[in-house]
Formats: sequence, C-alpha cells, structure tokens
Amino acid sequence: MSDSDKQKPRISKVTTKGGDRGTTKLATGRRVAKSSQYVRAVGAVDELNSHIGLAIAAMDGATEHTGQLLDIQQALFEVGAVLAMEGTYDAPTTTGLESAIERYNSELPDLEEFVLPRGTRLVAQLHVCRAVCRRAEVELWSLATAEDSPVSYSQCGQYLNRLSDFFFVLARWHGQADELEWHGPG
Repeated sequence: MSDSDKQKPRISKVTTKGGDRGTTKLATGRRVAKSSQYVRAVGAVDELNSHIGLAIAAMDGATEHTGQLLDIQQALFEVGAVLAMEGTYDAPTTTGLESAIERYNSELPDLEEFVLPRGTRLVAQLHVCRAVCRRAEVELWSLATAEDSPVSYSQCGQYLNRLSDFFFVLARWHGQADELEWHGPG
C-alpha cells in the first residue's frame, strides 16, 4: 500500500484549544457555544454511550445482549453525527430495537406496578442507561421541535424513545428473578 492509499487519521490531535473561549465547532464548520442545545444533546448521548460501556462490562461478555449493546453504541455515534452534521447524516432506525423489545417482553410476566430500579450491578446499570437515555431524548427533542429542524432530528428522538424502552425491558429480562414492584399509592 502506497502512502497515498493510506487513510488519513480523522482524529490526529486531541488538544486543539479551539474551545478555550466557550465554543466548539460542529462537523459542518459552524461554531456554537458550549452551552448550546447541540452540545447538551451530544453530551447526553455521549454520557449514555459511556453508561452502556459499563453495562457491557457488567455482562462479562456472556450474553447475546453484549452484541446488541455494541450495535447500540455504534447507533449512538450516528445520532451524534446527525447533530454534528446538522441533519445531513442519516438517523439510526428503530426496527431492530422494536423487534428485540417485543421478543424479550413476551418472555416477561405482566406488570401491575412500576419496577424499582435495583438488582444486580448489571440490572441497576441497565436502569441507569434507561434514565440517562430519557434525559438524552429530552435534550434531543429540544432541537427537533425547533422551527426548521431537519427530519433526522425527530428520527433520532424516536430512536432514543425506543431505546429507553429497550433498556427497561432488558433490565427486567436480566432482573426477573428478584424484580420488585412499587407498592402503589397508599
């Protein structure tokens, strides 16, 4: 392979000092405030992706769910790309999540009340993923409902909505042996 055939590294420098004045550059080249809704949404998605990494670590690679979570991590980078490219990148689809939710939920007993977020380290971490996903969804919808927002923002919001459902069902699936429900109103 010649030098001209080698792919240039996408990230060659981590410290650029470009954000030292409270702004950051989107992949489109536009600079936005670090306090902008773009950065809030990307940050929440990034935090969710990190929590998924903890869930994968808690699985010890022992289940089919590890591969699903790795795929979800890739999809969350696609959500980030949609935002960084200001809607010119395709959003991930919900089809695979919906199939998994349906399949795992069909193996669970019906609920009469809300589930307490607890259990093993894995189950508790999946509940954290669900909660952080809900927050990321809220941050994303703040962009998606703005005037003239691209349709891919709404598609990302739908993906995150379905993803939080997936985490809820997956937490129940892994924690069904000692699942506790809320006692309900007084």
